[in-house]
Formats: sequence, structure tokens, C-alpha cells
Amino acid sequence: MKTYLTILTCLLLAVGSASASGTKPEENLPALVNTALADNPELRTTQARWEMFRNRISQAGSLDDPMLMLKIQNGVISDPLNFHKESMTAKVIGLSQQLPFWGKRGLKQEMAAKDAESYRWQVQERKLELVRMVKETYYRIYNTDKSLEIVDKNIKVLDDFITIAETKYSVGQGTQQDVFKSQVERSKLLDMKITLEQGRKSLAATLNALLFRSPETAVGRIPDFETKPLHLSAGSLRETAYESRPMIKSLKSLIEKGELGHKLARKEFYPDFNVSLEYMQREPAMGSEGLDMYSLGVTFNLPLQQERRHAMVAESDSEVRMSNDELDSLRNTIGADISGLLAKLEKRERLITLYKTGIIPQAEQSLDSAVIGYRVNKVDFLSLLDSRVTLFNYERELYESQAEYMMILAQLEAVIGKDPLSAAAARTPSPAPSLSGQPRTPATAPASHNALNH
Repeated sequence: MKTYLTILTCLLLAVGSASASGTKPEENLPALVNTALADNPELRTTQARWEMFRNRISQAGSLDDPMLMLKIQNGVISDPLNFHKESMTAKVIGLSQQLPFWGKRGLKQEMAAKDAESYRWQVQERKLELVRMVKETYYRIYNTDKSLEIVDKNIKVLDDFITIAETKYSVGQGTQQDVFKSQVERSKLLDMKITLEQGRKSLAATLNALLFRSPETAVGRIPDFETKPLHLSAGSLRETAYESRPMIKSLKSLIEKGELGHKLARKEFYPDFNVSLEYMQREPAMGSEGLDMYSLGVTFNLPLQQERRHAMVAESDSEVRMSNDELDSLRNTIGADISGLLAKLEKRERLITLYKTGIIPQAEQSLDSAVIGYRVNKVDFLSLLDSRVTLFNYERELYESQAEYMMILAQLEAVIGKDPLSAAAARTPSPAPSLSGQPRTPATAPASHNALNH
């Protein structure tokens, strides 16, 4: 009796200490994001595509190259290189230049600029997506690390429980089933630990891929953080999204490009011109002085193919309508995404508050009561074990809710085009109806075993 009580006392003193997460260096989220933005190859591809279209602007506004003409005019076939035999024979040099109708060249250049501007905003959109993926992976690693800490802590607790159960069984105050049950629970935790360790390796490889690092690069521990409440309504977030979301600006650029294309299609009903200048050098022949001559002319096409030109106008109209419809669809999706994410955020915010102020303290009290009852043989071992497992599950769910809360904020950032917390700080704080609660959000979960230290 004295032996297992001594072991139990040692257990209770050790339970409150979390398993050490090693000496891994802490990761810095802003530094990880900056590395991804600087090195990610997919982002560099998007930037290269934008630069490619940007370089098309000057090309679109350029004139065609002038044409140089060299010829012999009115040469005599019987003596082709004799320029003194026939007075009409001349050596000719000429230049010609194609000139589009007034305004066409400027419209083409503006269209190319709008096209490049659209791709420039797509680069910013891709950056938002990349930041979201980095942050989501970062907080998933945090959740995994915290779960591993809790698992390691509980494995040590179960080791002590097994020792207690074996001691009580050896003195005839316990059953062998208690020993087996505690060993099974320990094996379950080991199975969970293996799964979590494998999951962390996969998450680390994902993060390294986003940062364009070697898959084997070690990812340090994720420091604790605060879950700050968001005091913005869905309407405010939608306004921010309509102002800041790069994809909206990209589609607006495409709409403007389509409108310019419509104007250009209208210009196709007018002719293009070709201006030419020729100089003819003649030699004296047949009593003629052989005076030099010149030729100046303008040619232009006759825009008679009306069907083709009307089809071009219809095509540009369809392009504008398509871009407008895409913009409306995106705005509709943004509104739905914001409402859905706010609902999830509210749920996680309430759960964090509930776990910290209600469920976990109550589970600690239940475990404390079970320990006291077990000491005096009023509570069986399975009840004690069940209280321990219940607290274990709630602690994991708390960290999962905290990580999920931050991931939802990262998703909101991608949806509205900027950090929602910074957007909230830029506005006059006004509590949103759906997020009325203000949970206590300390950096770490409360020590869940203080009540055991008796």
C-alpha cells in the first residue's frame, strides 16, 4: 500500500510538466513567408509571364518596318543593262510605309497594356495563395507538434499508471485487467504518435516545397501565438475584398481591354494606308536629257468585307460580357466565402473560449476527483483512466481549434486580399454581430494538471 501511494505521489508531481519539445529552433512565420515569395518557382513563373506581356506593349504600338524597293524600270530586254538605249529606262529606289487608320495603333498599345496589367494583378493573386498555403502548413505543423507533446506527456503518465496498477495487483488490491487496459491505452498512444510523426514529416516536406528548399531541410518548432478576435462584419470584409482583391482588379483590366478591343473592331471599318516614295534615275538616251523623276503615292484597302468586321465587333462584345460575368461570379464567390469563413471563425472562437474557461477546467476537476477516489479505493482504475483520456482529448482539441482559427484567418486574407486583422485595425472598431464573444486567448493552453498536485 505504501509503495503504490509513493509512486502515485511521484506521478502527481510529474504530471503537470509538458514533454520537452527538444531544442529545435523556433520558426519565424514572416521570414518563411518572405522566403516563399522570393524563391517559389511557381511564383517566379507567374512573374515571368507578366514581364512577357509587359514587353508586348511597345510592340503593339509600333509601326511595321518600312519597305525598301530597288528596281530597274522599263529596261530593254535585248540589252538589259544598257541604260542609254531607251530614254524611259530608269534605275529606281523607293520607300513605302504601312500606316494603320488613325487611332488603331494607340488602341492596340492600350489593349496590350491592359493585358499586362491583368497579369500583374494575377502575380499578386498568386502571392496571396502562396502566403495562404505557407500559413496553413505552418499552423498544421503547430497543431501536430502540440499533439505530439500531449501524446508524449500522456505516455509518461500511462507508464506510471501501469506501474501503479501492477503494484496494486501484486498486493492484491487491483486486478490484472487494470494492467492490461493501461497497456492497451499506451499502445494506442504509441500508434497515434507514429501517425503524428509521419504527418509532421509530410507537412515539413510541403513547407519546404513552398519555400523551394530541400525536402530534408529541418523545420523547427512553431512558437505559441495569440488568437486575436476579429471585429469586422461580413459587409466590411466584402468592401475590403472589392477594393483590395487582386483578381477583381485583374478582371477589371480584362473588361477595359475588351472595351478597347470593341473600339478597335469599330476602327476596322476604316481603311489602312500605304505611303510610298520612289526616285527614278535616268541616263541621257535617244536625244533625251534623261531627267530624273520621282513617284509619290498612297494606296489603301477597301473595307468591303463587312461580315468579317461585324463578327469582330460581336467577338469584342462577347469578351466584355464574359469578363463582366466572371467579375460578378467572383464577387458572388467572395461573398459566400466570407460568410462561410466567418461562421467557422465564430465556431472556433467559441470553442477556444469554452475549452479554456469551461471544458478543460471541468475535466481537470473530474480527473482530480478520480485521483482522490482512486487513492482511497472508491474509484476504479478504469474510471481514473477514462478521466485521463478525456482530458487528453480536450487538450488536443483546444490546440486544433487554435490552429484552425489561424488557418481561417489566412484563408480570409486570401479571399479579401489583405490581412483581415490589419484591415480591422484600419477601420473604426465595431463588434461584428456574429463575433460578439471575446475569448481569453493566452499563448498556451492552461496547465491541465495542477489540480492533481496534492
